[in-house]
Amino acid sequence: MRKYVIMGVQGSGKGTQAALLARDLDLVHMSVGDIFRWHVQRHTKLGAQVRRIMAAGELVGDDLVESTVRERLGMHDWNYGFIVDGFPRSRRQAEFFLESYDIDAVIHLDLPDGEVRRRVLARRICSRCGLDYNLIAHRPREEGRCDVCGGDLVSREDDTEEALAIRLREYHTKADPILELFRGKEFVVTVDARPDKLAVQREIRSHLGLPALAGKASVPLG
Repeated sequence: MRKYVIMGVQGSGKGTQAALLARDLDLVHMSVGDIFRWHVQRHTKLGAQVRRIMAAGELVGDDLVESTVRERLGMHDWNYGFIVDGFPRSRRQAEFFLESYDIDAVIHLDLPDGEVRRRVLARRICSRCGLDYNLIAHRPREEGRCDVCGGDLVSREDDTEEALAIRLREYHTKADPILELFRGKEFVVTVDARPDKLAVQREIRSHLGLPALAGKASVPLG
């Protein structure tokens, strides 16, 4: 059984890299962002709360994130292991994770803020089916239209210069102490997230001593 945490600033490709590992190694990919987006798209009570927070350019509160992850982990459907994306978000949450789960490694995707801005501001999402696009690496066949359902591609509500500046500041304030704690336990593997997604995946697997990537990756840049 393999248990990983993947960390990185927004736009660093956490979802892409986690999905590639999960697909090949039969891991359960637990993405906090995907869980919240599911609720937003289905207009649940939790979704409405998350949407208000995102529209203000803020990060979802630690308590809400923690309760969501606890509930997901409590399903115990991860027979071969899991990779958690978007958690922990505080030192207290990191300590809980270390106490509760015998994790194998923390994958840290390192990406300069300038590259984060370039990637994030190029993101688009289908207003109808929710499929993610990136105008740098995953462009639609027809400008502004989803390849799958033909829906309009729009920017996420929180993908603005102002909102991104707030998120970057909050991310660094919270992530640095978490990484310091994990580094003290010698769990952290830091990988340069600037190369293309397959090069990043190969580097992750090299550091972790995992089998080489099987076949061609078809996961869009996240």
